[in-house]
Amino acid sequence: MTDTGQAEQAGGLSVVTTATDGIRVLTLAGEIDHHTGDQLRHALEVTGTARPRIVIDMLRVTFMDSSGINILVNAHQTVTEADGWLRLAAPTDSVLRVLQLVGIDDVIQCRPTLREALAL
Repeated sequence: MTDTGQAEQAGGLSVVTTATDGIRVLTLAGEIDHHTGDQLRHALEVTGTARPRIVIDMLRVTFMDSSGINILVNAHQTVTEADGWLRLAAPTDSVLRVLQLVGIDDVIQCRPTLREALAL
């Protein structure tokens, strides 16, 4: 695993970006809401990457509201248009319930572990 050294913290959300076998991994901790959404949106930006592959490790996300859902949907659309993919890894029970209620788990692959999300 390669650590890009990018770690950000703002208003209750920590985002650490690393890379594993060409897959960008965003490890999140804290809450995803309207206060922290811009930080996640910025971390998910796809710039000049052919076929971006992104895994979001959600094991330590304690809360996510509709702002987070919108960010994930937009990121999924952007990555898919660039012929890449976005996967969610290890969402907590409360976050998984939100994803299931709005049907995001039918659109974006959700895997129970980071290892499974990284598997090609």
